[in-house]
Amino acid sequence: MKRATIALVALAVLLVVFLSSVFVVNEKQKALVLQFGQIRQVIEDPGLHFKVPVIQEVVYYEDRILGLDTDTIEVTPSDNRRLVVDAFARYRIDDLVRFRQAVGVGGERTADDRLSAILNAKIREVLGAENVRSDTILSPNRRDLMMRIQALAQAEAADLGLQVVDVRLKQTNLPAQNLEATFARMRAEREREAADEIARGNEAAQRVRALADRIVTETVSAAERAAQVTRGGADAEANRVFADAYSANPEFFDFYRSLAAYRQALGGGNSSMVLTPESSFFDYLFSEDGTGDAPPEVTQAMIEAAQAAVASTRQSEERAEEMRREAVERANAVEEARREAESRGFEGVLGEPDLDDADPLDGILDAAPDAALPGETPPDTAPADDGVAADVLP
Repeated sequence: MKRATIALVALAVLLVVFLSSVFVVNEKQKALVLQFGQIRQVIEDPGLHFKVPVIQEVVYYEDRILGLDTDTIEVTPSDNRRLVVDAFARYRIDDLVRFRQAVGVGGERTADDRLSAILNAKIREVLGAENVRSDTILSPNRRDLMMRIQALAQAEAADLGLQVVDVRLKQTNLPAQNLEATFARMRAEREREAADEIARGNEAAQRVRALADRIVTETVSAAERAAQVTRGGADAEANRVFADAYSANPEFFDFYRSLAAYRQALGGGNSSMVLTPESSFFDYLFSEDGTGDAPPEVTQAMIEAAQAAVASTRQSEERAEEMRREAVERANAVEEARREAESRGFEGVLGEPDLDDADPLDGILDAAPDAALPGETPPDTAPADDGVAADVLP
């Protein structure tokens, strides 16, 4: 019985000793076997391993790539524009013996702190170099800057037994105190651009209005000139008829002038007149046949000549009125075109049409081919006037 008990106790002790001397390293780990704080064995291969129980211990370390996010720091590039930089790094433990000697019992936490200090120093060194500007940091060339930071950090991290796999700049921003000034400058630039656009639009609108006003003025002026030409031609023709009539029969001229004087004197609302008894003003009006003392054949000729002159003058006035209406219609069309251009936002006004080569009077003068300059005889009234003059002649 005692032998069995002793055997069980011995077996249990052997089992405990065996279990204490066996340890497992998986594929994600590395291990150091320490004896009284001294490194006795480096285990990098996964599997089952042995150590001396009690006096030896095993410390495990990550064999995977580890991540490190650095604190946000401010850097000043060569153009003196301060930037806030936030970076991260990827590293792994490359030399377990050197890593243990460098960080001691602190392990990975101490390694993160020391590596973070190295990265911050190298970021300031690279981004604050002479040839590095703020626009370089924000450009695609920042990849070269990150590779330089990684190379410099690797040179110092090797003393810690670490391998720096990658370094990246997560964000590069302006400091909080500079953001407001930057946004204000951006707003000012946008407002200046908006003011420029508004000024260009107003300038285009002024050009459209000026062009439309110019066309209206030129059209109305051309119409008035054409109307004056027509009236002048008609007046000249009437004067010629009067002169021919007067040269043929002065009595007719006196008769017509008397009729014109009656029309002017008696055409208004006030017809009261004060005359002397010897006045000859109403000689033709108070005669029995309205012609004074003129012979019958002269009287008939005078009446026919007066009718022809009145018809000619009325025809000229109708032609002038027609041309005036046409000028007004053209002016209204130009005004409508101007309003339409303004309503469409003045599209295409930057290319102002060249009106120097076009005469706005051409269309109006072409519409009145029979208009004559003062002193000239309109072609369509010459035969009628000749007939009137022939009738007046005794």
